[in-house]
Amino acid sequence: MQIKLRTCTILPFLLSTLVLQGCAAVIVGSAATGAIMTAQDRRTTGTMVEDKSIQLKAIQEIQTIANDDPNIHVSAICYNGHVLLIGQVPSRSIRADIESAIRNIAKVEQLHNEIILKEPSTVLQRSTDSWITAKIKSQIAVTKDMNPTRVKVTTEDGIVYLMGIVQPLEEEITVDIARHTKGVKKVVKIFEYA
Repeated sequence: MQIKLRTCTILPFLLSTLVLQGCAAVIVGSAATGAIMTAQDRRTTGTMVEDKSIQLKAIQEIQTIANDDPNIHVSAICYNGHVLLIGQVPSRSIRADIESAIRNIAKVEQLHNEIILKEPSTVLQRSTDSWITAKIKSQIAVTKDMNPTRVKVTTEDGIVYLMGIVQPLEEEITVDIARHTKGVKKVVKIFEYA
């Protein structure tokens, strides 16, 4: 009886110890990967943090204006202080309201308003857009002379938006990859040059 009782209490302890050791390895591995990616990005760590902050503020502003209206589908992406607005709205006034709200966010250096006046994209279109983005990112990742951390790829309604701080060869390669990806209707470059 005593042996069974000890086994029952020791076994969960051993399992939790093993699981926690695995978590530690994942945490350390994730931190190392994050540090490597940060070191390869041409933005400073401070700029990356600021971009995240701007993007979160922009998303909050969009949600406030949209007020759960199903006819408004807008996303904001920030890279190096440049904000890209993409999606669909039903009227010019809503488009203007969103643009005005985003312009008032501190540290927004430039705004690229690519919001279109039409019905929101379907779930199928959004899935296709995600697939296009994934294909382009994976192709960039395996291409010689390319660093995937230096280019932000976003797809909306078949239009691919490319942001980042690049050199001319990196721009050429990235645009070529995007243009030759099945399902891409158009490529919009919002690059800065290193």
